[in-house]
Order: sequence, then structure tokens, then C-alpha cells
Amino acid sequence: MKHTPSSTAFAGGASRRGFLGLFGSLGALGTAALVPEGRPLAQTLASQGSRIDFHHHFFSPEWVRLVERQHLKQPVLGFEQFKTWTVAKDLEVMDKGGVEKAFLSVTQPGVWFGDVAESRRAARELNEFAARMKADHPGRYGHFAVLPLPDVEGSLREIEYAFDVLKADGVGLLSSYDDKWLGDKSFAPVWAELNRRKAIVYTHATAPGCCAWNFQPGILPTFVELGSDLARAMVSLIHSGTAKATPDVRYIWSHGGGSIWAQRFLVGETAESLARTAPPDSRLHHFRRFYYDTAAAADAVHMGILKMIVPTSQIVFGSDYPWVEPARIVEGLEKSGLSAAELQAVYRGNAQALLPSSRQ
Repeated sequence: MKHTPSSTAFAGGASRRGFLGLFGSLGALGTAALVPEGRPLAQTLASQGSRIDFHHHFFSPEWVRLVERQHLKQPVLGFEQFKTWTVAKDLEVMDKGGVEKAFLSVTQPGVWFGDVAESRRAARELNEFAARMKADHPGRYGHFAVLPLPDVEGSLREIEYAFDVLKADGVGLLSSYDDKWLGDKSFAPVWAELNRRKAIVYTHATAPGCCAWNFQPGILPTFVELGSDLARAMVSLIHSGTAKATPDVRYIWSHGGGSIWAQRFLVGETAESLARTAPPDSRLHHFRRFYYDTAAAADAVHMGILKMIVPTSQIVFGSDYPWVEPARIVEGLEKSGLSAAELQAVYRGNAQALLPSSRQ
């Protein structure tokens, strides 16, 4: 099933149609206007030390033009950020929030609109754009490569190019593609290759065709559907056996894991096993090996739930910029009840243990 304009949602509650209407003007900007001269790290960072942001989006003019060509022009509230996004502003916001390095990933709608060749071109262009950002600003950016899923052959080619030529730090996926979740058997060759490479896999929430824009009238998809789709993706990976078959993949999930902690998929195991080491074949074992970012979870409730189930070593800093500035996530985490040592781990230490390139 192909996504249609009315059945695809974005962070902040926008459809593809709305995304295009508000941000079409960005496509007219040239790359030179977006990528400024090198900018040094701010001289003074917050007292807690510099941070590493695993949930940080970027947008190339060509990608915006791709979305424009879908002829979806309806404005949607909440996406003004796209109009003014530039690398210069991105670096300024990073400095303001004490972010030393941000790992770039694409957000909804990704690059898949039903045309294989178009999707492959778009993934390649975005990955090369991100690689230029890394080269122009040494030490400030990492890159989770875009894949043209559900095109498996194209994704395998892009994995090879992204890792071997562009030196990507990992891959960035969406939670579902054409109503196929990440554990779908058709994606098995992609997972086998990512496991062979011991890859970082960062997954961002989206909303599937079944449950997207206006599925529940008056309720933005960001309130329920994105978190639910993230849960579906996690269940899909574990239930299908994909998680077990990929022990060397290091998974990072956006938004604190979404709504997975409210799902019955964990009932029975959690209550009996929270204080013990989870058996290697258990669901809880996989949930505890996964990593979770702090976007939309930087408060006492979400941090409290996460800490009940996973060790603090599995929580990494994520902002969801440009929708949320890193400084706002910091403010929430400082009030979340995490200790000073736990904050240091979330801000930086866990990232350095997970990904040595975060030190560069």
C-alpha cells in the first residue's frame, strides 16, 4: 500500500500536504545560503559540560523541492521552522544549548513517495548534503544515513556508499514504510548487512497509513500516533525475531520509546523481572539493550518510567531540533530527578561509550 497525501503524518501533526505548503519557499534557497563558513564551538558551555544530541534533523533544498513536486500545498500550523532553517542558525542553537555535536537524521516524510528511482536519488542527495555539513564543521556533526526503504536493493547500495564512502556514523530509519514495520521479513537482507557492520540504527517515529492525519479528528498525530507507531516498530522487531538475529546492531529509539511502556507486550515479564537480569531470549532483554533518547521525554514522569525498566546507561540526549531547541530539553532534564552523575551520562558519557566517533 502506498502512502497518500492524506495518510502520512509528520512530527508536530502535519501532513505531507501541509509540510509542502508551509516550507516550499525553502526549496528556492541555494546550498551556499544554508551552509556558512566554519563556526567555532561556543567558548562557554553550560556548567554540566557539553552535550551530544542524537535527535537532530536537517533539510536540504533539493529534498524540500522533492516534497514540493508532490503538489501538496495545504498550510499546516507548526512548521514555520522549515522556512528559516539554516546551518548557521542550527549551530547557534546548538551552542545555546551546550551541544558540542549533533547527529543528523531525516524526519518525516523521509524519501519514499512510491517511486524507486526518485527515492534512491533523494537518499543519496541527503546523505551527501549531510557529509558536506560534517566536512565544513569538523567535530560539530555526525550523520545517520538515510535509506530508501522499502526499496531493499536500493537500501543495500546506499548502506555501502554511506558507510564506505561518506563514512556515516549509522543509519536513520522511520518506524514504518508503506505500512510495513521494521521487523517485516522483506527487510531481512538490510538487517543482515547492518548487523554485519555492527551499525548504529536510529529510528524516528512516524505515523502509518492506517492511523495518520485526521484519523482521530481534532487530535494531532504527534499526540498518540507517532508514539504508538514507534511501539509497533519495536514489537515488530522483537516478535519477528529480527532483534534476536541482530545482536550486533545498536538500536536507538526516539521520544523515549514512545508508548511502548504502556503496551501489553511487556505484561508478565516486567513485573517479575525488573530487579533481575532478563533471560537472553526474553522481550525485556531486548528492551534493556536498546537505547532511548530524551526528546518528548525530558520530565520526571518519562525519566522515572525509563529508569524503572532500563539502566541509565541506555538513555541518550536528544532534542528533536528544529521543533524543540536543545536548551528546552536540558531545562526539562534538570528538573526530572536525575542525579548529577546520571545527567552527565545522559548528556555525554553514554554517547561516548556507544559511539566512539562522538568524541571527535
